[in-house]
Amino acid sequence: MARIDRRRVLKISGAGAVAATTGGIAAILASGRAPAYAQASTVHWLRWSDFVPASDQVLRNTIAPECEKALGTKLNLEMVNANDIQARITSAIQSGSGPDIILGLNNWPQLYTQSLADVSDVAEDLGKAQGGYYEISKAVATADGKWIGVPWCVGGGLVAYRKSWFDEIGCTQFPDTWDALRDAGKRLKEKGRPIGQTLGHTFGDAPGFWYPYLWSWGGKEVEPDGKTVALNSKETVESVKFAVGFWKDACDEGGLAWDDSSNNRAFLSGSISATNNGASIYLEAKRKPDTYQTDKGTPMYQDILHAPLPKGPGGQFNLPGPFTDMLMGYSKNQKPAKDFLRWVSSKPIFEQWFTSQQGYTDGATLVWEEDKVWGADPVMLPFRDLPRKGRLMGYAGPPGRASAEAQTKYIIVDMYAKAVQGMPAEDAVKWAHEELVKIYT
Repeated sequence: MARIDRRRVLKISGAGAVAATTGGIAAILASGRAPAYAQASTVHWLRWSDFVPASDQVLRNTIAPECEKALGTKLNLEMVNANDIQARITSAIQSGSGPDIILGLNNWPQLYTQSLADVSDVAEDLGKAQGGYYEISKAVATADGKWIGVPWCVGGGLVAYRKSWFDEIGCTQFPDTWDALRDAGKRLKEKGRPIGQTLGHTFGDAPGFWYPYLWSWGGKEVEPDGKTVALNSKETVESVKFAVGFWKDACDEGGLAWDDSSNNRAFLSGSISATNNGASIYLEAKRKPDTYQTDKGTPMYQDILHAPLPKGPGGQFNLPGPFTDMLMGYSKNQKPAKDFLRWVSSKPIFEQWFTSQQGYTDGATLVWEEDKVWGADPVMLPFRDLPRKGRLMGYAGPPGRASAEAQTKYIIVDMYAKAVQGMPAEDAVKWAHEELVKIYT
């Protein structure tokens, strides 16, 4: 490059203009670097690959471009299998770098309280503007008097079942007790139409079935003090004994290896008659009526209804799944990330995503109970009330770090899995109780 004479520069630029700028062009030339221009910030958001594909498309094709226009922030949107998220969180925390915001499921935020940023200002403002949060969303997203995450939505499961198949065996309503479901499931399994449920290590469907099942028998992990482990009880042992017979009589025993997508595929292929799940099975069948059909050649979605899990001696329950956006403490983009969370959770923006869900999830704030989405399809309406009717992991104590660790290690799920594979019920319960003691003490 030819050398530029300083006098030449001043002559071209005008001495007054140079003097008016701190350092001027002379300073730029002296530094040997090109001038720095303001760059749009980038926020990296890691979240699960949704079971409603249309919602991921809304995020990619609509909300991400709008973000850059509205905030001057480029959104780096990364979607992965939900079962892979926790490994990514651990790696990011250990290295001190990674996504700025990570979508946490269930009570995961309680595992990372020391590694998350305080987002109380954002969460409080959104709550005030949208009628407040469900208690379950607040419980998993707060610790030590502050918000450690911004609630995003609440998922939940109901039993999706083939109405015509249950009608054929005389069940015009879905069985409302475990005994009745075992009897119906036995008859269906004899016809090659078992109930399908996972007993594997997977984030949603396994705890979503087996925790409410435990509670329905009167079992619980801990006492209300949140410290005294109470799993080893007569009620829990009875629940395990019944589960063994229910599994063998009524269920697809391959469910020991299933993840959250396995039962979807089994149901849509006509291999199972019922499964506790989110609404994704019904929505997928409705989206592709020519692909998913009954043995009579009619659209399968027209033969799908939803019902709550049966009741037991201890009552009837469900396990809602709160989703929480966690701003990581290591992030160097704290302000842009907070601005993004405030914007994407605002009513006009969140509504675009929420509408695409078609009722698969509830909003985290109460205002979404009145959304028009709930009037669009009566088959989806039962999902609206799940956040108000559920319990959280760690019952009867609070959903703190210990309950999150117990869920991550699948202790309750494994208690039932060990029993259906041959371990005596009493021994399976004793094993699980001792594992919980290690965590809670």
